[in-house]
Amino acid sequence: MITVPNTNTITWKMAMSKGLFLASCFLFLASHSFAQIAPSRYWVKFTDKSGSPYSIGAPEQFLSQRAIQRRANQNIAIVANDIPVNQTYVDAVVATGAQVLNRSKWHNSVTILSSDSAQIDAINALPFVVSVNAVALAQQPVVDLRNKFELETENVYKSEIASPSISNADYGMGLNQIDMLGGIPLHEAGFRGQGVLIAVIDAGFFNADILTVFDSLRNENRIIATRDFVDGDLNVYGGSTHGTMVLSTMAGNSPGQLIGTAPKASYLLLRSEEAATEYLIEEVNWASAAEFADSAGADIINSSLGYTDFNDATQNHTYADMDGNTTPVSIAADIAASKGIAVVNSAGNEGSSPWFHISAPSDADSVLAIGAVDEFGQYVAFSGKGYSFDGRIKPNVVAQGKDAAIVNSSTGEIMTGNGTSFSGPIIAGMTACLWQANPTLNNMELLHAIEQSAHQYNNPDSLLGYGIPNFAVANLILSDHMPESLSKDELLKVYPSPFDEDVTGVFYSALDQPTEMRLTAVDGRKIYYKEIFCRKNTSTIIHFPSLENLAQGVYIFSVTTPDKVYYKRVLKR
Repeated sequence: MITVPNTNTITWKMAMSKGLFLASCFLFLASHSFAQIAPSRYWVKFTDKSGSPYSIGAPEQFLSQRAIQRRANQNIAIVANDIPVNQTYVDAVVATGAQVLNRSKWHNSVTILSSDSAQIDAINALPFVVSVNAVALAQQPVVDLRNKFELETENVYKSEIASPSISNADYGMGLNQIDMLGGIPLHEAGFRGQGVLIAVIDAGFFNADILTVFDSLRNENRIIATRDFVDGDLNVYGGSTHGTMVLSTMAGNSPGQLIGTAPKASYLLLRSEEAATEYLIEEVNWASAAEFADSAGADIINSSLGYTDFNDATQNHTYADMDGNTTPVSIAADIAASKGIAVVNSAGNEGSSPWFHISAPSDADSVLAIGAVDEFGQYVAFSGKGYSFDGRIKPNVVAQGKDAAIVNSSTGEIMTGNGTSFSGPIIAGMTACLWQANPTLNNMELLHAIEQSAHQYNNPDSLLGYGIPNFAVANLILSDHMPESLSKDELLKVYPSPFDEDVTGVFYSALDQPTEMRLTAVDGRKIYYKEIFCRKNTSTIIHFPSLENLAQGVYIFSVTTPDKVYYKRVLKR
């Protein structure tokens, strides 16, 4: 059971507006000082955490055991920014009459609601306050949300007949988007995200609590916690449908219709994004959500949100801000990564707009930014382009974001949608499976292996970054079973030699193909025989046990494919 700490809990108050802009749609904000507009929401930054009752020597008071263990596993120290915001400072802000909406220990700040300029003056006068910046109007106009999702819902169609499955699990319409990534071999090997906790930071998860595609997720109690950092409660199942569609690419599990890339992982469902308008507060909400994910012990953060432009143009980001160190959300994303979390963020859909760049926080240097390709692996024009302003490879990798299989949150049917909002979580789910297969890695080793496995790793560009990753190959990279060439079959090794009681062989298959594995005597006498279907870009381990009574001598370990026989001699002593 994953437990969420009661300490360092967010103080919940009602935030008045609904705003939304996803990586499929863009958003952005700059951390400048803004004119005070009352009633408004403000970002209050503090000078320090002096006098806190918490200490880095007692992290169990503000971090879950799972969060502490993640740090221990990756040799990450507990540091000052892990300590919650000083409650004495918060109480002094509340004493002015302002309402605290959210806290951010990483930014050492709170967001507040205030309708009185005298309150703001009083807060500014507090000796431990660095700044008070207006980050959003409290009451925002209602707008037509259809334009926000125009890109994602074009060319949508219902699933009438499921696509044929190529494995025991029927991926239905989702087959291409996982097969493109070499993900099926990991699923077949039993790596479907079990034991990995993914935090999904989004705009709402409409009907995710009742849709059939998430039945197993609910029935197995793998929704560990929900939090709404916009409205200040625990209910994330209303409002936007975007998070529901995003979640289905990972957690969906309807055989014959859609199986996601991490159907057995556990999830935190966190709402940080408002629906109707865009203001800087959403970046700060994102930080609070990421901090909650960290404290709860999340292994991976998936975010299909991105920020560039805002309703208040004075808050707009510039391309120069896409340096990984400027925007509040990118700073928070990098801090999340410093805690050992693998942060996977969609690159944004501004590729064909005047902006055309990636969006924050995908510009952060420790974030895996995900662009989009079509079902044939070709760049699609809406996918945000690199590089980062300081010249780093962005996006890092890509996945299918055009005609991606997702759930219709209203009907439960499987349809298709467009956007890096979907290519991002497709990658995040496979990242969970890869980490499950290689649990001793740290987050950056994991992300680097994903980049190394991509098809243009040696020749990256500004459209696809390192290219389309192959998670079967990434798994090989992280093992000691890497062949000399990915394009050729190879019997990698047979061990031990000499052997006493058992012998093991490792065969790399460049193709999906049937094989026959044998251990024979030199006179052709068969000792062991197995028929195994090997998956493309995988190394299969074949174990022949109980050989202690076998006569001493030389034996042949062989693998027969449709095209060739591979063999090695091995000695029994």
